[in-house]
Amino acid sequence: MVGVKRNLDLIIKKYNEHSILNLKSVTLQKNSGMNLLNLIKMKNKSKFFGLSLFVIGLCLFFVIGCEKEKKEDVGSFTDKRDGNVYNWITIGDQIWMSENLRYLPSVVESDTGSNSTAYYYVYEYNGTDVNAAKATANYTTYGVLYNWSAACSSCPTGWHLPTDAEWNELVDYLGGESGAGGKLKETGTTHWNSPNTATNETGFTALPGGARGNNSGSFCNIGTTCFWWSATEDGTEDAWGWDVYYSGSHVYKRIGNKALGFSVRCIKD
Repeated sequence: MVGVKRNLDLIIKKYNEHSILNLKSVTLQKNSGMNLLNLIKMKNKSKFFGLSLFVIGLCLFFVIGCEKEKKEDVGSFTDKRDGNVYNWITIGDQIWMSENLRYLPSVVESDTGSNSTAYYYVYEYNGTDVNAAKATANYTTYGVLYNWSAACSSCPTGWHLPTDAEWNELVDYLGGESGAGGKLKETGTTHWNSPNTATNETGFTALPGGARGNNSGSFCNIGTTCFWWSATEDGTEDAWGWDVYYSGSHVYKRIGNKALGFSVRCIKD
C-alpha cells in the first residue's frame, strides 16, 4: 500500500508541475501574439490531460488497495516451535486459525488426567511417544486434545487462546448461536457424520475431533462433535467452552471441567 501511495503522490506532483509549466507556456505564447482562441484550446487540452492522469491514479490507488485487503482475508504461517503450518482467516474484525492446533510437546494416555497439570492427548492414541502420536491419522486431521491448563499455554507467539468474550464476538457476528455452527463447520460427510448441516461460509472448517472425557478418561464423540476451550474460567474446577454438533447448525456454549480434553483454535493477538 505504501508503494501505491508513493505512485499516487508522484502522479499528483506531475499533474501540478504540468499545470504550472502549461501556464508559463501560455504566458510566453500570449506575449508572442498567438491567437487567444488557440491559447484557450491548448490550455483546456492540457488541463484535460492532467486531470485524466489524476483520475487514473486515484482509480489505481483504490483498486490495488482493495485487492490487497482482499488478499489479506486469508493466509498461513509456520509455527517455529515444531514447523507446523497453519492457515488463518479473517471473520469480522478477528483473525482465527482455520484449523485445530497441533502443538504436541508431550502426550499421555487417556486415563491420565488433571484439572491443574497440563496434559496433551491425541484421539485414540494411548501411549507416551510423541512421534508415534504424530504419525496417527487423527493427529494429522483433528490435531491435539488439550486439558484446560495445556490449552492456555499452547498457542504460538502472536496468538492466544480466545476468551469467552472473543468467542461471543465471533458468534454474534455470524448471527447468533442458532445458526453460527453451520457457518463454521466443514461441509459434507468426509469427517462429519450424516446429516451434516453446514455451509462453512466463513472458511473456519470446524472438524469433529471429539474429546477426552473426564469421568472415565475415555475418548468420545469423534465424527459427531467438535469442542473448543475458551480462556475464561468458571471457578477453580471449570472453564467455558464451545461446541458444534453434526446434526444441526447451532453452536453451544458450555461449562466443562478443566480435566476434559478439547480442541484449540487460536486467535491472533
